[in-house]
Amino acid sequence: MGWMLKDLAVSVPQTRNIVVLSADGLRMAQYGTDLDTADRLAAACAGLQSLAAAVATELPHSDGQMRLVVIEMTGGFFYLMAAGARAYLAVLADEGVDAGLMGARMRDLVARIGEHLSTGPRVDEQPA
Repeated sequence: MGWMLKDLAVSVPQTRNIVVLSADGLRMAQYGTDLDTADRLAAACAGLQSLAAAVATELPHSDGQMRLVVIEMTGGFFYLMAAGARAYLAVLADEGVDAGLMGARMRDLVARIGEHLSTGPRVDEQPA
């Protein structure tokens, strides 16, 4: 998966870090960052996607699923996109990144590899 993440980084100037994570915050892959940073980003993203899903339930016709979160910060942008069942794609980018290009390339990547990114639940969910 590394070459696909590299392709995203190369095709969108100003991209810094890319992390693929499971819904419970475990790093599945990364590009442009060390493992410790990728693990911290993955853990933070799990909390953020949970928060976004909770907010989504306040919309009358929402299914409660988070699709995309974009945060603009001093120094850059953060993107978190659903990338399959229980999997997410996270990107940190510098100021000056083309937001439209980033969104399009992330969607393209998710469409190409989304089914391979899906993760199952960690524990069998059996009725009581």
